[in-house]
Amino acid sequence: MAYVITQACIDTKDQSCVDACPADCISAEEGDRMLFIDPDGCIDCAACLEPCPVDAIFAEEDLPPDQAAYLEINALHFRNAAAAQERVNALLPAS
Repeated sequence: MAYVITQACIDTKDQSCVDACPADCISAEEGDRMLFIDPDGCIDCAACLEPCPVDAIFAEEDLPPDQAAYLEINALHFRNAAAAQERVNALLPAS
């Protein structure tokens, strides 16, 4: 996976990164609290970084240690969206 969306996206879900992605690999299911990057679709172009208003997107190698769980959560979303949302909710319960 080249890029990872992290905790700062939770309950923001600004779509600017979606519009900027030429690979169309950023998405969310209805009811998700954040956006996710498909690790199999990301082409490592960095087009999503600048438009993100909350600085929630990191290159995998630059991922802050306290955000490491989101690497797995982004990938999990594309295998099991409900399980990914459960992990998001466990890390940051809705207020």
